[in-house]
Amino acid sequence: MTRSVYVTGIDRGDGRQVVELGVMELLTRQVDRVGVFRPLVHDGTDRIFDLLRARYRLSQDPATVHGLTYDQASTLLSEHGTDELVSALVDRFHAVTRDYDVVLVMGTDFADTQVPDELSLNARLANEFGASVIPVVGGRKQSSEAVRAETRNAYRAYDGLGCDVLAMVVNRVAAQDRDAIAERLDFRLPVPCYVLPDDPALSAPTVAQITQALGAKVVLGDDAGMARDALDFVFGGAMLPTLLHALTPGCLVVTPGDRADLVIGSLAAHSAGTPPIAGVLLTLDEVPGDGILTLAARLAPGTPVISVPANSFPTAEQLFSLEGRMTAGTPRKAERALGLFERYVDTTDLLKRVSAPSSDRVTPMMFEHQLLEQARADKRRVVLPEGTEERVLHAAEVLLRRGVCDLTLLGPVEQIRKKAADLGIDLGGSQLIDPATSELRDAFAEKYARLRAHKGVTAELAYDVVGDATYFGTLMVEEGFADGMVSGAVHSTAATIRPAFEIIGTKGAARRRSPQASSSGGASDGAVAGDGRARPDAKIVSSVFFMCLADKVLVYGDCAVNPDPDAEQLADIAIQSAATARQFGVEPRIAMLSYSTGTSGTGADVDKVREATELVRLRRGDLMIEGPIQYDAAVEPTVAATKLPDSDVAGQATVLIFPDLNTGNNTYKAVQRSAGAIAVGPVLQGLRKPVNDLSRGALVQDIVNTVAITAIQAQTSHEKAAAQ
Repeated sequence: MTRSVYVTGIDRGDGRQVVELGVMELLTRQVDRVGVFRPLVHDGTDRIFDLLRARYRLSQDPATVHGLTYDQASTLLSEHGTDELVSALVDRFHAVTRDYDVVLVMGTDFADTQVPDELSLNARLANEFGASVIPVVGGRKQSSEAVRAETRNAYRAYDGLGCDVLAMVVNRVAAQDRDAIAERLDFRLPVPCYVLPDDPALSAPTVAQITQALGAKVVLGDDAGMARDALDFVFGGAMLPTLLHALTPGCLVVTPGDRADLVIGSLAAHSAGTPPIAGVLLTLDEVPGDGILTLAARLAPGTPVISVPANSFPTAEQLFSLEGRMTAGTPRKAERALGLFERYVDTTDLLKRVSAPSSDRVTPMMFEHQLLEQARADKRRVVLPEGTEERVLHAAEVLLRRGVCDLTLLGPVEQIRKKAADLGIDLGGSQLIDPATSELRDAFAEKYARLRAHKGVTAELAYDVVGDATYFGTLMVEEGFADGMVSGAVHSTAATIRPAFEIIGTKGAARRRSPQASSSGGASDGAVAGDGRARPDAKIVSSVFFMCLADKVLVYGDCAVNPDPDAEQLADIAIQSAATARQFGVEPRIAMLSYSTGTSGTGADVDKVREATELVRLRRGDLMIEGPIQYDAAVEPTVAATKLPDSDVAGQATVLIFPDLNTGNNTYKAVQRSAGAIAVGPVLQGLRKPVNDLSRGALVQDIVNTVAITAIQAQTSHEKAAAQ
């Protein structure tokens, strides 16, 4: 039977979209096929479903999402009564359940409807659907006592109507009252009650939304600028010094279009970060001349300047009536909402209460959810040397809002702040360090000089080297100021990994040579030579990619570091890859790949794989391994049944070890492009402390995933260090 969760409310303005988004996030962590149903909808676009569809890549036909419009429901109710209305909605709901393992039901919105007693209707529908209920109570602009009373009454109402209430959520309460309300409700309800504070940024309209609502003309600004939240409105009519004192972070400056001094002054303040503004709105259909606009564009690139024909008073009336909404076009609001939900809701307990049927399939989205949840469980600090790179800043914002890890960004601090302000990004909670001026630079230089003295590195040269952000970040990891590092969005693989070989090394104390190779381009575009300190079970540094296919996750190694490993090194790569797979929830069944299967082929390349397989069996008899084996026999059960019918690995391999870099690198890229797989990595393994590389074409989500992986690796390193 399909499990369903019904998110509903008691009145309008409760901001329950935060809860709907948070519950959807939880459900997609656990199952692959999640459907959405909204019993009643206003005519027009369903912005929340559009957001869910875009964010969670839902394939559901939009025509199946909605039961009836409010007008249709009102007519049916007046002509045939409540039973007929409920019957029609139940039929449409069950049409959705046939195709999905779990359904998120989004209750009526209590806004401009002709349906009486919507609370009772929502309760009736939840019961008829067999859905558990999460009621949401809005607490905005209410006293603490009023919020507590309304929450208790809401629980009694839904419980009294026979609903299975999973939990109560109180949303949008005053931040200063949040803890007191949560404490008082904790002992007065038989179900958990989660209290979320009001976040002004969630209800603040973006500049793009303001532009659309006012019919404004865009004079200057790019997409990132238009996506900024307008947290406040400051109306400019006074002299410039007075206006500058009135500016607040994230405000939209509203000024007559002929006040070029206020326009330039506001943008100059933004450029200096004192404070960063959302943009400028010009009234009276006046726009400064080309010379002023050219100066404005140079002062604050990307910052929006928009123009309306009305004067300030009617413009103010419209602005103060606007409320920002989460849509598919505001992904940053969605991240902020999820961060709020995950901070104040015990998601582990709520997921248990939902008890949706677990899926044997592991989709790319489920794997990504698992990474973030695992990293969040024991927060580590990750250093990002490319602190001025736009994609890194966007990823940092996501990681901070979701509470995945603590972050240190490296680079000129004022430059980072200005870039973040230009992008409308909030880096609150992060640490910003400029390696060139940091008080740590002298100590790091001494450390590096000692480590590389055998290579002739002097103290003067070391001082210059550690001014480089990647070397500085690597030394932060080595010296315990950070737990891991991620770089490579703009640096080459060599620039990212070589400092790790020189400073951190592999997991033992003896020094060994890593395979020699040339360095080329970004992550997975070539191998990197270096030296490292080895441990018995990690003789070399190697890498894996997590290949997220439609219904499972495979681990590919080594596709980025070692060009032509010998049998002993190949065995080491297999053992490391099995450990990495298990660390991230993939049960290792190792396939040692070759161009022949079993005993069907001979030759030096096959013999190398055969020898490596035997070495793994000798060292780690607990690991399931097969080799040599061809790729199709490793992953396809029908082929395996013919070629290796008695194998425990053939046809169901999860860890695939390639005989050389040429084969591995080309195969992962072929699968990524041809099969539409998401490739997460390369994930380096064998280093004493985690450092990971990015492709220079990495997307924001790639960076988020890699940082989460690095944080998880750091958790394991910390546990091992504590045990020693």
